[in-house]
Amino acid sequence: MSTITWQDFEKVSLNIGTIVKAEDYPEARHPAYIVHVDLGAEIGVKKSSAQITKHYDIDDLIGKQVICVTNFPPKQIGKLMSEILITGFPDENGDVVLSTVDIPVPNGAKLF
Repeated sequence: MSTITWQDFEKVSLNIGTIVKAEDYPEARHPAYIVHVDLGAEIGVKKSSAQITKHYDIDDLIGKQVICVTNFPPKQIGKLMSEILITGFPDENGDVVLSTVDIPVPNGAKLF
């Protein structure tokens, strides 16, 4: 594993947000949802495609806080222009488990 500097780390904007809406994304190549995340007043509500259908139902996602990369350029994913990257870790089968916090924090707070 290569090392990075503190300045490298500071270039990545990792912010917390609350999922306010999730919907099926039938046009996706792999099962996915379109997820809308409220990242606070400064960043706003952003959307992303997320391949999280193995562990999460749409109704269970609303209100969940997730850690997002907010300074990637928008990326076209099928018909959707993804504005953020919702982070997660693969389980033993490679299915995504979302990166979350165990105590609620203000939307938009930056990871440090």
